[in-house]
Amino acid sequence: MTRTPQGEFPQYHSSADDLELIRPEALEMTALIVEVMEGHGRYVNLSPKGEPQLGRRGLYNSLGGAGAGDRELALLWVLSLSDGDHSLLDVAQRAALPFSTVRAAADALLEHELLAAA
Repeated sequence: MTRTPQGEFPQYHSSADDLELIRPEALEMTALIVEVMEGHGRYVNLSPKGEPQLGRRGLYNSLGGAGAGDRELALLWVLSLSDGDHSLLDVAQRAALPFSTVRAAADALLEHELLAAA
């Protein structure tokens, strides 16, 4: 990933190249892109007929009250859209949730054998 063509500044791709030439927001965006590229995939819900008991598995808050937080919503969105056609990036965009939250939900569901890679 580069914006500046090679040769535009003398430090380019040398030992003198350092992070002082990169804006923090550009580095953060690059890290987010890498996170999505490495963490996104397509999955299949192994329990598609009805909602599996997430509370029994320790995945869902067992106490009533303020409603589901982002983590719980991400679990439900991942289960709902894991049909082998939708990627985790699709889920994050549709649910308007951070990709990292959706990825963590998918990891938890994989650990409890409620999802399989498509």
